[in-house]
Amino acid sequence: MGHKPIHFAATGATGPAEPAFDHNNPPDAALVDDCVHCGFCLPTCPTYRLWGEEMDSPRGRIHLIKTGLEGAPLTDAMVGHIDACLGCMACLTACPSGVHYDELLEATRGQIERRYPRSRADRALREAIFALFPYPRRLLLTRGPLHLAQRMGLDRAASTVLNRLAPQLAALTRLAPRLGDAGALPTRVAALGTPRAEVIMLTGCVQSVFFPGVNAATARVLAAEGCEVRIPAGQGCCGALSGHAGRREEARRFARDLIDTFAGDVPTIVNAAGCGSAMKEYGRLLADDPAYAARAQAFSARVRDLAEFLTEIGPVAPRRRLPLVAAYHDACHLGHAQRVRSQPRELLRGIPELELRELADAEICCGSAGIYNVLNPEPAAELGAAKAAAVLASGAELLVTANPGCLLQIAAAVEQAGGQVQLAHTAQVLDAAINGTPLR
Repeated sequence: MGHKPIHFAATGATGPAEPAFDHNNPPDAALVDDCVHCGFCLPTCPTYRLWGEEMDSPRGRIHLIKTGLEGAPLTDAMVGHIDACLGCMACLTACPSGVHYDELLEATRGQIERRYPRSRADRALREAIFALFPYPRRLLLTRGPLHLAQRMGLDRAASTVLNRLAPQLAALTRLAPRLGDAGALPTRVAALGTPRAEVIMLTGCVQSVFFPGVNAATARVLAAEGCEVRIPAGQGCCGALSGHAGRREEARRFARDLIDTFAGDVPTIVNAAGCGSAMKEYGRLLADDPAYAARAQAFSARVRDLAEFLTEIGPVAPRRRLPLVAAYHDACHLGHAQRVRSQPRELLRGIPELELRELADAEICCGSAGIYNVLNPEPAAELGAAKAAAVLASGAELLVTANPGCLLQIAAAVEQAGGQVQLAHTAQVLDAAINGTPLR
């Protein structure tokens, strides 16, 4: 079993008589009571598999939440167990009782972020992350220095030094993708052939800056399948990272801005699992906002993952043969949160001569989990190593997944393991089969 993440001690604990939760969006006691403590979640929980501790399982964390609702204080131990959760939602798939652990976790993290006095170092790291990652224009400014550092090999040297001095900063440098050209997308891409649908496309934050080729491939595939693609200029963050980290008001602000930007009663296509999961929950996130509640509900109903949408309309574009052995990795917020599992596999199996293989322990998170691999690099690296071993054992030449965080995490883990495998987003594989675009 691996080592638990280092937990930054609080700068001062809440008073012993002060309950863990206040009345501002506390965890729902009714959802807590839905858990019958059956244990079906245990084998699928990454942290329970790593450490074998009850309080690092979903039912253990639910027990802690219950004690907080009963008046227990917000202790360092409670916060440590909640912080250690990846939020992968494998427990949602495993739970026979349909417990909404995702809602409990986000509400609890919201309480922690507002009320728990984190250490100065922890606060500084989190504020730096959320001042950068949700803002594509700020992220774009990092491309030049990062590209130069990669060309000179300074990124690897920095990672080695930082690994001892500041492991969380080392994780950032280790996970940074190898950068290529960052071509801009037009605001509209015309359908090829007879138009079949009109869609709006999210470009994302990390996706648009570090994986622009994925967005370009997505637009080409949609156009080839007869879709008029609108790509709103100036679109911002969807709020996924903020919401999953308990920064509720920040997530609500991002959600309102995106709803305003994405006007129109047409499907909204998303090619990043975490973004799609968050956007499908806008109705719940803004349920108490009289100006946005109805709009958010309608917006969420129009959100579709790329593979989900293509399967719904039925692919018509001819596919070229791709003689490759590929494995598909279920991004957690696509497979567990959105329940989109069969659709990407169906699309991949529709490509001539592409052999699709399944991974061992496919339901277990790769360790990316939003910003988890930065905040908790050691357990994330252990999970990444296990996923890399499964990928390499499959004999696949190509690993396909549908989330930028997973692509970064697994690429770093495979390299650390000394293996070689090509990685690509589902959209890029479809683009290669439909348009002949080289996989790279």
